[in-house]
Amino acid sequence: MAEFNTSISEKGDVNVINLKGYLDAHTAPALENNFTQLIENNKFKIVVNFQNLAYISSAGLGVFMAYIENIRENKGDIKLTNMSDKVFNIFDLLGFPLLYEIYKSEEEAINKFGAI
Repeated sequence: MAEFNTSISEKGDVNVINLKGYLDAHTAPALENNFTQLIENNKFKIVVNFQNLAYISSAGLGVFMAYIENIRENKGDIKLTNMSDKVFNIFDLLGFPLLYEIYKSEEEAINKFGAI
């Protein structure tokens, strides 16, 4: 099984989920747990940092779709950052840039929450 792990760090009132490794059907539950934990704690301003993510499958993409409506209903958002070209191309192919804001740097994504 491919290696995958996540970590969450707080940057003010924004929570950053850092992804590492391969996000697919086998590893997606770890990311689902992160989103569930944040929502249960009323943390709706979320940045997902893809800097160390090597691969994402359609199951991984599905995790984002499963939670975005709930988060936006609670006046929050999921912003994406630091994608490799390979990962971005998968998101782009499926039209995700129309649904999600994607930034070059984590700092830029975090700062965008302050502009709301």
